[in-house]
Amino acid sequence: MTIIFHTPRLYLRRFTLADAPLVQQLNSDPAVLRYLHEPPLETVEHAEEILRTIILPQYENKLGRWAIHISNTHEFIGWCGLKYRPELDEIDLGYRLKPSAWGNGYAFEAAQHTIQYGLKELQLTCITGRAHVENTASLNILEKLGMQFIKEEIVDNCPVKTYIIRNK
Repeated sequence: MTIIFHTPRLYLRRFTLADAPLVQQLNSDPAVLRYLHEPPLETVEHAEEILRTIILPQYENKLGRWAIHISNTHEFIGWCGLKYRPELDEIDLGYRLKPSAWGNGYAFEAAQHTIQYGLKELQLTCITGRAHVENTASLNILEKLGMQFIKEEIVDNCPVKTYIIRNK
């Protein structure tokens, strides 16, 4: 298991192909997908394909979506991480948690440490974060992280508010 970092209550680690059932379960929950405009992952094989073609290749550049676990129970609660989006030429902060983990500050904690990792360890110049215009919980997280609102736009056929944070 490759742990990227620990936070006070969590640890974030690299996914492996063996995690396909976890990814499939998370990405087939209608509550999780509510603001994402993505179809549910119907099969573990489809989740495995996403891991192999989208998530795992990002690790070559020390980026990626990382599995989030609660430290004291090792429960998988979702993912958080940084992804290079070549079509936008930017580093994207993303997070996705199971509804059972919502409202505990886990998304903020994981995202805060992910930003610190990106700016300090990876020396990134800028990180972008987006959330659906109606996803107030996620928008609140982006603002609480100290990210600056720059514009509303349509990305991946989804109306979003876009935020950035720059390295000082």
